[in-house]
Amino acid sequence: MPEGDCTNRQAGQQMKPRTTVRDPVTEAEVEALVHGICFKTGPPRTTGVELEWLVHDPRLPHLPVPPARHEAAHAALRALPLHHSALTVEPGGQLELSSLPAASLMDCVRGMAADMAAVRATLWAHELTLTGLGADPWRPPVRVLRQPRYDAMERCFDRTGPEGRRMMCSTASVQICLDAGHEEPGPLGYGRRWRLAHLLGPVLVAAFANSPFQDGRPTGWRSTRQAVWAGIATDRAGAPSLDEEPRAAWTRHALDAGVMCVRESREPGADTATGGPPPWLVPEGLSFRAWTRSGLPRPPTRADLDYHLTTLFPPVRPRGHLELRMVDAQPGDDGWVVPLAVTSALFDDAQAAETAYRSVKPLAERAGSGPAPANALWLCAAREGLTDPELHEAALACFTAALDALPRIGAAPDVVEAVAAFMDRHVARGRCPADDLLDRLTHHSGTLASGKEARR
Repeated sequence: MPEGDCTNRQAGQQMKPRTTVRDPVTEAEVEALVHGICFKTGPPRTTGVELEWLVHDPRLPHLPVPPARHEAAHAALRALPLHHSALTVEPGGQLELSSLPAASLMDCVRGMAADMAAVRATLWAHELTLTGLGADPWRPPVRVLRQPRYDAMERCFDRTGPEGRRMMCSTASVQICLDAGHEEPGPLGYGRRWRLAHLLGPVLVAAFANSPFQDGRPTGWRSTRQAVWAGIATDRAGAPSLDEEPRAAWTRHALDAGVMCVRESREPGADTATGGPPPWLVPEGLSFRAWTRSGLPRPPTRADLDYHLTTLFPPVRPRGHLELRMVDAQPGDDGWVVPLAVTSALFDDAQAAETAYRSVKPLAERAGSGPAPANALWLCAAREGLTDPELHEAALACFTAALDALPRIGAAPDVVEAVAAFMDRHVARGRCPADDLLDRLTHHSGTLASGKEARR
């Protein structure tokens, strides 16, 4: 997504000029930096999407893909001339395609579809396939990548439970990226869009839930992926307060969040006899704010701040633009187009944005005071999907508004038809893709079958 122009010049003027991101930063400088870059405002013009996929052997989807096959496929993928996206590998071997900023919804859809076709063909040549599910239904979380970032992340998450490893290695999503919006108030203002993203979030969770299985069995959640995220510490995966001004709220949240790792720092007693780099330090109970105050284990730098912000995973992440992270990966080659189209229409068309906001605003009372995604509303969305009457009512209103708006934002007829078909099949009936999976469930001693019946 684009960097855009930061309009908070006043915050930027408080900063002393720096020659390198390696210079130490103070608490006041960090506050000004985060405050100045989190929302880069202006007319909404660009759209982006990040598509995560599980990778399976289509003949043996319940078994891990051997590392050698992963490595061979990754080498072939790195040689692809992708024109519209960047491809990365996630810790458990999932693939992610991150689009370049697109000037319109259709530019984004067409560009990503072309790159996706190339990626699928390359994987198929290696007898592998991309699977659109929010969580792996069979395989345990096993890390494929051995990198300092993921070594540190795993150690950090292991302190609080198994959810972190599940998230890293066994989940996949559709992440939708939209411009922050106007500085001024109104349906397309950044403050309204920030609040809309958090109130619409559980509706998107419920409508697109697509991960009801884990370890070969139903979990009782329609979005097991969202349940995993709800189990991760709220300073790492939770939303900031919606009662504060958005820039102030995010700045406070980011500085008070725990530092996941201090890069290129030697832990006391670390064994470096192998000659390799020492592991990154994984401090416990050290917020970034506290790090700026203590300067230990070494003074933090601008580069450390930039890195710290990449280790925060709230359901809506402000990165200059808004990154909506709550939608499960979707089935089929182009299932991802529907959540992208619906969300884009509800944010970038002023009339649809106003309708959506009015439709989801009453849900705020059910969220209570707890942060998303671990509060009552988000948990209900992940567990019940659209069987919850209020979420169903809000989804009907939002999808109807999106269908009306899509032609106004230039959506092609096939995209409009895909959204209409999803609404007829799922939303109108109070269902989500997880319900289709549960209907097709084939049991053998209470476990999910790994044969053709379970993969249809």
